[in-house]
Amino acid sequence: MHDRQGLGGRAPARRRQEIDASRDQKWTREREADLRRGPRRRSGEHGQEISDNLGRDILTDVIHGARVSLVVGLLAAASSTFIGTTIGSIAGFFGGAADAFLMRTTEFFQIVARFFLALIIIALSGPGVGKVIFVIAILGWPAAARLVRGEFLRLRSYEFVEAARAMGASSATIIVQEILPNAVAPAIVAGSLDVAQAILLEAGLSFFGLGDPNHISWGMMINTAQAFLGEAWWLSAFPGLAILLTVLSINLVGDGLNDALNPRAEHR
Repeated sequence: MHDRQGLGGRAPARRRQEIDASRDQKWTREREADLRRGPRRRSGEHGQEISDNLGRDILTDVIHGARVSLVVGLLAAASSTFIGTTIGSIAGFFGGAADAFLMRTTEFFQIVARFFLALIIIALSGPGVGKVIFVIAILGWPAAARLVRGEFLRLRSYEFVEAARAMGASSATIIVQEILPNAVAPAIVAGSLDVAQAILLEAGLSFFGLGDPNHISWGMMINTAQAFLGEAWWLSAFPGLAILLTVLSINLVGDGLNDALNPRAEHR
């Protein structure tokens, strides 16, 4: 009796295993067929679907690639703006030897080709999103530093600064509480434009195979599309269009910030 029940209980389990194995084999055959067919356009239940050489939907890849590009752009621009604002504040407020040393350092970073230096650093240290953000931030701060320094040189002799000195305020207090709020607007505008430059730099590094291989990005998609440029134009067109529209939008936002934060722009 017990043997019959045991055999009866094992039969449905064995049947389910056979069904699962058959389903897995069918999925494997379909996947291999997708790989053999390569990139293609096809009609799906949600309309026209465009895939890459691995059968992945291009729109999905573009949306996922936006995460890496935007995160790198925003974090790198914020970091470079912070570094540049700090250096420019110190150089403009104290002047003298500190100003000369910091400005010579700024000029050194300005004359260096950012992309090729970033290419060398990433090639030697290895790919990774964190490393790309660090390299772009280290190479992108000179513009903000020079802008903030110029504002500090202009504002440090104003009456409200002299009043703060007469009241016994420390240099750090004068820099942070008195001058910096009035000098940071150009750095904010420069930082917004640095977002677009950082996205372009990250796309270039990923295009040369130096992006993070564990995260898809627009530059990596264009890199992959090189092998199928003649037969599947959409592989490079859509991530390229995403880069174009994103950079253009960020530049327009930067122009709007410049008009809003720079009162002298209204009189031009």
